[in-house]
Amino acid sequence: MIKISRLNLKRLFCLTLTIISACTMQISAEAFRPLASPLEGRWDITVDMSGKPAPSWLEVRHSGTKTLVGQFTGFSGSARPISEVHFADGKFKFEIPPQWERGDKYLSVEGTLSGESLTGSMTTPDGKTYTWKGVRAPSLRPKAMPAWGSPIKLTAGNEIKGWHAVGGENQWIAENGILRSPKSGANLITDQKFNDFKLHIEFRIPKGSNSGVYLRGRYEVQVTDSKGMEPALDQMGAVYGFITPSEMVAKEAGEWNTLDITLVGRMLTLVANGKTVISNQEIPGITGGALDSNEGEPGPLYIQGDHGPVEYRNIIITPAK
Repeated sequence: MIKISRLNLKRLFCLTLTIISACTMQISAEAFRPLASPLEGRWDITVDMSGKPAPSWLEVRHSGTKTLVGQFTGFSGSARPISEVHFADGKFKFEIPPQWERGDKYLSVEGTLSGESLTGSMTTPDGKTYTWKGVRAPSLRPKAMPAWGSPIKLTAGNEIKGWHAVGGENQWIAENGILRSPKSGANLITDQKFNDFKLHIEFRIPKGSNSGVYLRGRYEVQVTDSKGMEPALDQMGAVYGFITPSEMVAKEAGEWNTLDITLVGRMLTLVANGKTVISNQEIPGITGGALDSNEGEPGPLYIQGDHGPVEYRNIIITPAK
């Protein structure tokens, strides 16, 4: 007969419990691990608005084991949360409440998944229906920081060079190196397009006004009169609807503010008035008002002039080589 001491018996009992617990946890993890849906991920969408393309964006992810949720950027407004995406047999649909429109009608989106592409239709709260197509958004994940090329100064003297106006009558004026928009009107877009870059830009905005700087023409950094406000997704230094700055460092209305921005792939670092308020964070997708949804392509710098008076100066962009 084999004799086991009380100490060894206690050790054996503890070991058995450990093995049973580990096996149970493994079975539990296998049983409750969420199943990835082929619809999950980010999608760059182009809406056909009566023959005119308009950009949009969709992200789908799982919540728990069965429910799909996400967020959606329409051709205007900010990214909006989706409480549930209904998906079965390759077809999906969801609704989100109106952002700007009054009333109780929702934006309704329906689509079909086919491989790595989507097609569908959307009905706006005002009852208009548009068709759209979507492709998987590129990850744009950088492998390393790029080498930087030569800086390009985009503001100088008393004439506007390297920009063109879109979206209305051109109200922009160049005076002593300052680009001035005295009233709401057209937006300005650079003639040149860029991939990764570093950007220095200074702005001055009167009380209550609003503007924005679109990186690659797709990701809006907010330019607002925000002194004394809490950081928010729609105030100065935010990536509209996606990333809130860590603190609000806006100066008084009428004073010059500086933004120093580094964009590599989707990764953004933003220094506002000398303080880092966004540190190497990923921009999920395009923001409302983007020029297009072709995220894998280079894009221009684009500054808003259609939301109110604003001035810009010392705009210097340093593209990657």
